[in-house]
Amino acid sequence: MTSSAQDARHLATLTTERVDERYHDLDRRSTLEVLTALNDAEAQVPLAVRAVLPELALLVDATARRLRAGGRLVYVGAGTSGRLGVLDAAECPPTFHVAPETVTGVIAGGPAAVFASVEAAEDSAEAGAAEMTDLAVGAGDTVVGIAASGRTPFVLGAVRAARAAGALTAAISCNTGSPLAAQVDHPLEVEVGPEVIAGSTRLKAGSATKQLLNMLSTAVMVRNGKTYQNLMVDLTISNGKLRDRGERLLVRITGCSRQDAATALRAAGDRVPVAAVMLVHEVDPGRADDLLAAADGHLAQVIDPA
Repeated sequence: MTSSAQDARHLATLTTERVDERYHDLDRRSTLEVLTALNDAEAQVPLAVRAVLPELALLVDATARRLRAGGRLVYVGAGTSGRLGVLDAAECPPTFHVAPETVTGVIAGGPAAVFASVEAAEDSAEAGAAEMTDLAVGAGDTVVGIAASGRTPFVLGAVRAARAAGALTAAISCNTGSPLAAQVDHPLEVEVGPEVIAGSTRLKAGSATKQLLNMLSTAVMVRNGKTYQNLMVDLTISNGKLRDRGERLLVRITGCSRQDAATALRAAGDRVPVAAVMLVHEVDPGRADDLLAAADGHLAQVIDPA
């Protein structure tokens, strides 16, 4: 049996590739019935994700420590998995005021694959390894391989190279006992079961992946002081809507007037945490920055320490 035939035979055994007979008549159902089937299937995803939360918590804490020391969080995937990683990475700088390189998404086929399918790109383990070399991945970084099947060569190559370079490694997959899970420090195997449309892992598997990526990056940022209470205080002020949000946050946190909030925010270089410290402690921006730095950026420790 050829290698490609063996791969195809193995692929057919994966849970994410199985046919769910409950939906054998999907193409004959009414539109509402199709939508109901999809919605019912999606309702299973949060329960599947909950099962891996203990492992995710370990990954969050380890990644937060690395980011505090100047490391990076790198997502690697192909197709839908890669696009979800790129999306989560792109949302971190405006949401949490981190540098673009702090959370990075790598997709097989390069940036063009975000918008158009480059399916064959996922078959090269060497290309995945080369991406890690190009990024100079090292011991301070966390690399998360994303593959619903748990067997994508591009992702496997990247994770192996990252681990050899000393990086912390993790995997998100939707099949148990996968080759990818066996290669990493923190395997997150989410059993979502067969898809409503067999093999279309942009459905339940995609939803599970997005949930885990959102939870990972968000919890890391919470651990690293990017929120105050449950408020997104360290946002990047880049338009009128976000300026309005920043001013409202300052009013809520400090009890100041809207005018004082606007003045302080501009004086603070549009950094809400700095402006909050200025208002609470009546200090200049430089002193506010120093106080935040001494608290590793945790606003609560500066303005309302226990």
